[in-house]
This record gives sequence, structure tokens and C-alpha cells, in this order.
Amino acid sequence: MRISVLLLFTCYFTITHAQEPPAFIKDSLERYIERGMKDWNIPGLAITIVKDGKIVFIKGYGVKEVGKPEKVDANTLFIIASNSKLFTGTSLALAEHEKKLSLDDKVTTHIPWFRLYDSTSTKLATVRDMLCHRLGTKTFQGDFTFWNSNLPKDSIIWKMRLLKPEGEFRQNYGYCNAGFLVAGEILQKVTGSTWEQFVKDRMLNPIGMTNTYMNTAGMANRKNVAVPYSNSFGPLSKLPYDEIDNLGPATSMISCVNDLSKWLMFQLDSGKINGQAVIPWQVLQKTRDGNILTGTRKSPYYPTHFRAYGLGEYMTDYNGKQVYWHTGGAFGFVTNVCFIPEEKLGISILTNNDNQNFFEALRYQIMDAYLGVPYVDRSKFLLQFQQQDQVLNDSKIKGWEERVKKKPSLPVSAEAFVGSYYNHVYGNMQIVKENNELTVLLSHHPKLKGKLEYIDNKNFLLTWNHPSYGKFAVPFEIKNNKVSAIEIKASDFVEYDGYVFLKN
Repeated sequence: MRISVLLLFTCYFTITHAQEPPAFIKDSLERYIERGMKDWNIPGLAITIVKDGKIVFIKGYGVKEVGKPEKVDANTLFIIASNSKLFTGTSLALAEHEKKLSLDDKVTTHIPWFRLYDSTSTKLATVRDMLCHRLGTKTFQGDFTFWNSNLPKDSIIWKMRLLKPEGEFRQNYGYCNAGFLVAGEILQKVTGSTWEQFVKDRMLNPIGMTNTYMNTAGMANRKNVAVPYSNSFGPLSKLPYDEIDNLGPATSMISCVNDLSKWLMFQLDSGKINGQAVIPWQVLQKTRDGNILTGTRKSPYYPTHFRAYGLGEYMTDYNGKQVYWHTGGAFGFVTNVCFIPEEKLGISILTNNDNQNFFEALRYQIMDAYLGVPYVDRSKFLLQFQQQDQVLNDSKIKGWEERVKKKPSLPVSAEAFVGSYYNHVYGNMQIVKENNELTVLLSHHPKLKGKLEYIDNKNFLLTWNHPSYGKFAVPFEIKNNKVSAIEIKASDFVEYDGYVFLKN
């Protein structure tokens, strides 16, 4: 009897103790967030932590718009961008479970005109390949053409054949938004429902995510929305909302931490909400099966050794536990959603400045606290690199601007640059004279303009009217005293490589 009582007391103590939040969460989290937002110049942030089937922390910090009093709260909407991908991966895995298709179906079975750069990859490419970034293309390749463009979905899919891969098909990881668009279009063909309607009917509604929206269109007119900001290329600036619905299955969803708490509890309870199955557990398991390795070396900074990608989510080990997560980046927004099933722990952080890594530093800090990793100030550690990069970038831009002020002479007349240009991936571009300035106009981005100012040595300073697209020195070519080509570059946030446009 005494043994039974002792065991009962021990179990009670263990359970009670397990429910106590770590000291960092209980004593330091709020101060850490407030300091981090100041250090990283973040106007607004929303966070939720789910543990053992309950929301243990949920709160908004800062403001939705600089200079206005409205505070961020748990229902404030942010573009969650690539956190849309797990909804898409889950949708295709569910369609397979319901015998509508196989993830190993050839893409051409469902979209006969689909092509990749080479014929062998085209013949082999499957639905699964579209959902795990293993086409061999470089990360973000093609996104300058696709992101915020007026291209319809079928044109984006058609242009995938123009993306010459740097790596090997199914061997080299390269983040590809267009692949998820292909998967979304196949979903519609096999189910008869659009991607938007399928996700809403099969996930959002049953889970109770009533304040989550499938598209960015009209976001500025919704209630309780965060305003996007960036200070990547200058002072903190308000941005227009991205228009990325043509890449919808990759990136167009809008949500809040209140709804994402429900998504996390759904993930942590094997596809159930309040004990009721919404999605079969076998479907979620398929999204968590690694399809391509993204790294196999021990990190020097984090207790992790391998990283892989499933169907719309990353996975890694972290101090002996398996972690699933994704980040999302749209102009003015960076976000994350993370869950650790063995710990029944889920985290989501939404922010409205795209030029910062605090949203990830905070996630790691919370994981460290719950998983027993010795305290290291993740924000302070990452901030030093951010500040170094910012100083270098600012110095580089200042140097270009100083050279422009010297008003060097162009090797040919400014009028020689006026005309039509063509890039085989992007399509058409024009350089015109507006207010006595050379201006870049892009056929698929009618709202985007770039001002060209001569630096020297056959380089222009290209300044985009959208602050996050950036400022860059871009080279041009002269042949036989005529302009033959110019390179156009945008922020690495969109695409790493520039595009060479040939003058018609």
C-alpha cells in the first residue's frame, strides 16, 4: 500500500512538473521578444506556443502599421507565404490516399504538355518531384519572372521548360515554387476542386481555421491585417502587398496565430481536432517522409545533424528529437510554423519586416528551452551577422551613389539605350526615357519600374521603385557603338541570379 501511494505521488509529481513551462518561457520570453523586435527593427510580431494539446502562450506585440496605434493581436493577419506548402503537400497525399492519383504518377499523365529543360527529366518527373524541390534547378530559379507577375498559372508552368538546371534531377536540392503550382493544378484535375477550395473544404473548415484565406488578393481591404515593411536597402519602408496568387499552392495563404494554433494541434494529434479525425494519420506520415536530403553534416551552431524535405515541410533532428518546420517569406513578411511531435510542442511566429532573422532566432530559443539545450542568446548571435551584412551592403550602395554623383559620361548616348529587349526566360522588357531618366519597364510586372543611372565602366545603378527589389550595379554591353545587352538584377529575396536582356 505504501509503495502504491509512493508511486502515485511520484507519477503526480512527474506529471505536474512536466506541465511547468521552462524558466525561459515563464520568466524571460516577453522581455526577449520586446528586445529582439527593437534590435531587429520589427514593427509587429505574433506568436503562439502549443504544448500537450493546449495553447500555453499566444500574443501579439508591436503595431500593425508604423505611426498608427492599432496593436498586433492573435487574430492579426500576415501573409504566411511558403507555409502554404504543407497544406498543398497534405492535399496531394490525401488525394493519393483516396485513390485519386499516385504521388509517383508522371506529371505528363495529368498535364500532357508539361516540360522540363531536358526530355529525360520531363519523362521521369512525378507529382512527388514537384512537392520536394528535387528538379535540379537552383533555389528560386525563375522567381524573378514569376513572383508578383501578371503571368497566368499555365504560363508559369509552360516557362519551367526554360529553366536550365544547374544540378542533377532528383540528386540536387533547389527550392522551386513553380513545382508546387504544378501539383496544385494536378490536384484540381483529379479532384474537380481548385486547390483553394480543396484546402478550405478538407482542412480549414474542419479544423476551424475560420480566419485563414487562400489568396493575397484584396488583403489590404481585410480587417486586422499587418502592413508589410522592409529595411533591406535603406530606412524601414512600407511596402505594397504582394500579388502572388498565380503561385498560390506555393505561397499565397494568409493566416493568424490563433488559426495556426489549431493547425499545430491538428499536426500534433495525428490529424485530429478535439479527438475527431480530420485527415487520416497515414496521410500526415507521407508528408513527413524525407524525399531529398538537404544536409547531412553536424551544424556548428545547433544540435542538429541531418536535414531533409518531405511534402511541403522540412525535417531535422534537434537535441535528439525530430522537428518538422517551414518558413515563409513574402515581401514585408517572414514567418515560421514548427512542430515537434515527441514533445507535443508547436510554435508559430509571424512578423512584418522581411529583413531579419529574429523570427527564426526566437523559434530556436523556444526549442532550446523546451528541449534542454544550454542557453545561448540566438538573437544576439544572429544579429551580429545581420549587422555586418547590412554595413557591407550600405557601403556598397553608397559607393555606387557617390560615383553616380560625379556624372561620368556614357560611352554612347542615353538615347542608344532606349528600345525593346528580350530575355528567353522572362520575355520582353523596355527601356524608355521618363522625366529625362532611363527607366526599365517589365512586360510581366506593370507596377515595377527601375531607374538607371550611369556609374562608370559600363555599369548602371539600377534602383527599383519597390524598395525590397533593391539597388544594384548592373553591367551593359556595347558592340560596334550600339547597345547590345544589359543585365537586370533584383533582390536575392526573389532570385539570386541576374537576367541578361538582349536589345532587339
